Amino acid sequence: MTELIIIGGGPGGVSAALYAKRANIDTKIIYLNNSSLNIAHQIDNYYGVPNVKGEELFAIGLKQAQDLNIPLIEEEVIDLTYDGHFMITTTKNKYEAKAVILATGAYRNAPKIKNYKIYEGKGLSYCAVCDGFFYRKKRVAVLGSGAYALHEAEYLQNLAAELYILTNGKKIEDEGLRAFNVINKKIEAISGEEKVEGVILDDGTSIELNGIFVAEGTAGSGDLARKLGVMITGDSKIMTNENMMTNIDGLYAVGDAVKGMLQVAKAVYEGALAATDAIRLIRKK
Repeated sequence: MTELIIIGGGPGGVSAALYAKRANIDTKIIYLNNSSLNIAHQIDNYYGVPNVKGEELFAIGLKQAQDLNIPLIEEEVIDLTYDGHFMITTTKNKYEAKAVILATGAYRNAPKIKNYKIYEGKGLSYCAVCDGFFYRKKRVAVLGSGAYALHEAEYLQNLAAELYILTNGKKIEDEGLRAFNVINKKIEAISGEEKVEGVILDDGTSIELNGIFVAEGTAGSGDLARKLGVMITGDSKIMTNENMMTNIDGLYAVGDAVKGMLQVAKAVYEGALAATDAIRLIRKK
């Protein structure tokens, strides 16, 4: 079992790893090379590193962690559970940890579908484990086309009466999804008076549904947090205390996933703060 696993290899995650490793805490970073830092053309306001491209700063951070012999595991995380210890499931492996820091950012963009936002909490869900129980013997769909969508679909298949995969016009990224009823057409709108009753496709046809589970792209910090019942704000930010710990003992969140400025400086500070508290917690345990 690893003492501390950090999910995310951006400024917040690497900052946390550096503090933890230097305190002799067994630490791993699991990440994908999709940090929002990579699309920052140029950063001019970060102390000591003027005129740097986002992707360059991202690479510098990973090298700094590597130089301290912190394992860098480039895998996609699709699930997070807790039973006294944390279990992180990726598309390739499972990892157990005493404490976890979520630092994947908040890169998820809402699908450009008419009426999307008004159905959140009214048949539109972001977590199959959290809400799947309420859709037993009903018609549901998973919105997505990759490994995360497959993970959610596999959980729902034993609950739902009918299950669809809605790719919203995107190509299938994980071949495992072909075992399900895949609809490749673009979604024009979600329909229903007070809750989800179906979707209207761009060719004018419709599908009757009781619920839709959003699993586009990869699982962000908020998606993973929801699976454990972590408190989330109305604008989908993870709630933490002054030490960046969530309401789950040993689970922390930093950076863009929590409230505040979307800045590298903030993420670095919060990573250091979370790691310092995690060090205390791990030593206590």
